[in-house]
Amino acid sequence: MAMTDSTGSTWRYRWAHRQNERRQRAFRAADEAWRRRDDELRRLRTLAVSFHGSERAGVGLPMELSPGEVVFWTLPAAQLVEVRHTAVLPAPDLAVDPDPPVLRPRRPEGVRVVDAGLAVLTNRRLVLLGGRGRRDWTYGRMTGLSHDPAAPVTLIQVLDRRRTSGLLLPTGAAADFRFTLTLAFADAIEQRAAVVAELDELLAEHAELRPQRPAVLTPAQARFSARLPGGRRTVAVGAALALAVPAMLVESNPPTRAGSERAAAATPAATASPAPPAVAPAVRTRPSTSPEPRRSRSAPGGTDPQPAAERRCGAPPNPFGYDYCGGQRIRKPAAGVCDWFECVPGFWSGRGWLVQCRDGAVSRTGGQRDACAGHRGLRRTVWM
Repeated sequence: MAMTDSTGSTWRYRWAHRQNERRQRAFRAADEAWRRRDDELRRLRTLAVSFHGSERAGVGLPMELSPGEVVFWTLPAAQLVEVRHTAVLPAPDLAVDPDPPVLRPRRPEGVRVVDAGLAVLTNRRLVLLGGRGRRDWTYGRMTGLSHDPAAPVTLIQVLDRRRTSGLLLPTGAAADFRFTLTLAFADAIEQRAAVVAELDELLAEHAELRPQRPAVLTPAQARFSARLPGGRRTVAVGAALALAVPAMLVESNPPTRAGSERAAAATPAATASPAPPAVAPAVRTRPSTSPEPRRSRSAPGGTDPQPAAERRCGAPPNPFGYDYCGGQRIRKPAAGVCDWFECVPGFWSGRGWLVQCRDGAVSRTGGQRDACAGHRGLRRTVWM
């Protein structure tokens, strides 16, 4: 038997169940990511406050420690690298990166490996004990420091060495090395408290971003759109199509009110004199090329057996057969139409059929919402 809620709708119950499951999964994933970053920030802060190195860690190393010098960190799989084309590196700072980038085990272009051995990090210096000798980087003489964002390479510049050099480390050890180097450099300049303060600020900002558990949705909150495939998106697309299709039909061939244009066309122009009944139907010609304007000839005796005003319903004389009486809409007027009719500015940029505006000019804006805009509106259609 299908489970129903107080509304009696099974689909509403299913909708609420799916939505609550989805929201809970998203919350658990966000909360887990937030906790991982919170644990890492607290670990770094504890390390910055309590870790001060050890003199015992230097026992057995093939190097002699100075008075008061303690060992922070050692790594036996470090490689000494040098840069072929030296550039000025940024000055060392105390910035902490709680979200280290994903590093790839590669050597950047222009960097070559010259030695390998044991890397030792103390509160006074960074040392590489390699097979070809020892390389020291004293913090007090350090002028530039740069961590590659894509490779586990750290480059260092010091005052007493012209060539830029550094260390290439295993990708898994690069993050801890960089943070410990920051602590060691902060100790050397007596600024470890600044690192702790920065971590406290990062913890406070992170606490404000803790995700909140979502509220439980009830079946009564389900909308009818949830029953459709795609939900609200399907409804939105359907509504857009419902509005777009009629607009396209109106633009291509909009409906006209029966008799409206013919009634306007049947009214003679104010300047035209009353015409006698027509004796014969008008003969319309459509030349393939635009003819030159020419005067119409009258019949012998000075009378026109086929009055022009009758045939054209007030349209000016023209060899194309264009009038205001009726027929077919003109979507592609002849090239010489503006020699016989008064055209609006920008006539040929229109996209509709040929119409006459209320100021007497003709325009190619028939069927458009802004037909004859700026010309007192639409009066009537020009027919062929």
